[in-house]
Amino acid sequence: MSESAMEPMALRASPIFAELSQHDLQKVVAVGRRESFEPGQVIVTKGEMGDAMYVVLAGSAEVDVGGRFHTLKPGDFFGEMALVAAKKRTATVKAVDTVEALRIPGEGFRSFLLENPAVSVAILKAVVERLSEVQERIDAWMGTG
Repeated sequence: MSESAMEPMALRASPIFAELSQHDLQKVVAVGRRESFEPGQVIVTKGEMGDAMYVVLAGSAEVDVGGRFHTLKPGDFFGEMALVAAKKRTATVKAVDTVEALRIPGEGFRSFLLENPAVSVAILKAVVERLSEVQERIDAWMGTG
């Protein structure tokens, strides 16, 4: 399968983009840039300013949130908060094996969102869902859930 075909398919596998039309998926791909990371390479570091989100196209990565780890696979995404506001990263993400990812820069994507309201709604839904997941994890870790 060609790389140009793989990117929209990976986006469709991601909950943040699952409901978008093929045309909108192609527009998202056009905003982003494909990047590769070697095993062990840090993709983003906790505390650095977030300037992009990433969608894993191939390979797997590990997220470290304060010593708690989980694995990202193709279709998973991280850094989505950077699409809305440039804030410090809350986790470190490192490639477990060779990772191919679509890097979607926040600055360019915000302009894109203004022109594509369906994508804006999808992003808002995904951010709300991610915040709910984070809250559930916090409750579980603290034994209050």
